[in-house]
Amino acid sequence: MVFAIGFMAFAQAQQKEIKLPPEATEFWEPEPRVVTPGAENHLPPSDAIIIFDGKNLDNFKSLKTGGAAEWTVADGILTVKPGTGDILTKEAFGDVQIHLEFSAPTEIKGQSQGRGNSGLLIMERYEVQVLDSYENRTYSNGQAASIYKQYPPLVNAMRKPGEWNTYDVFFTAPRFNADGMVISPAKVTVIHNGVLVQNAREIKGPTEYIGIPNYKAHDAELPFKLQDHGDLVKFRNIWVRKL
Repeated sequence: MVFAIGFMAFAQAQQKEIKLPPEATEFWEPEPRVVTPGAENHLPPSDAIIIFDGKNLDNFKSLKTGGAAEWTVADGILTVKPGTGDILTKEAFGDVQIHLEFSAPTEIKGQSQGRGNSGLLIMERYEVQVLDSYENRTYSNGQAASIYKQYPPLVNAMRKPGEWNTYDVFFTAPRFNADGMVISPAKVTVIHNGVLVQNAREIKGPTEYIGIPNYKAHDAELPFKLQDHGDLVKFRNIWVRKL
């Protein structure tokens, strides 16, 4: 009987809470700041940091030499120059939104991982795979838009070689405690050509080619890099937003 009376009192209290006026659950501060979107959805918004706008490689450097990036820029397009090595941003990022567009070579050579291979390595170690996966079977967790060797994309949204693909990547950096232990793993969401292909995935650690991923403490902000895998992959319209 005591329990029944207590339950009824709790239920009545819940009903009273439900009857609160709507303004009781509204808040007006802080007010979201205004950001002007690009004229088209793939163009940078007003608060974006432009990494590559088709003019030069001033925002990149060579991973191999530490000097100027040596990839080719022509007609507003950035093309991998095989043998010169990866390029990485001069600026470092933590939580970040990354937009880039890429196109696989029209001259098809090889198969599986040998076709249009590059990569977007966030914080230099967490890779969203860039690959020509149009009618090109490879291991599922290594195809385009995979979190390399960890998660395959939900679907294959790749366009034909020579056509432009868009990645919109939303990345939350991992957090480490004072002892270097990971307390919050990295997370990533990827939209490929307007299609959600990675949904808030928890990254297991650096995306290793061989072996099991294992987190090691690193800086809160690091550059991202684009991979020279020997293929003439093209890029354009690269911009970011710090989150």
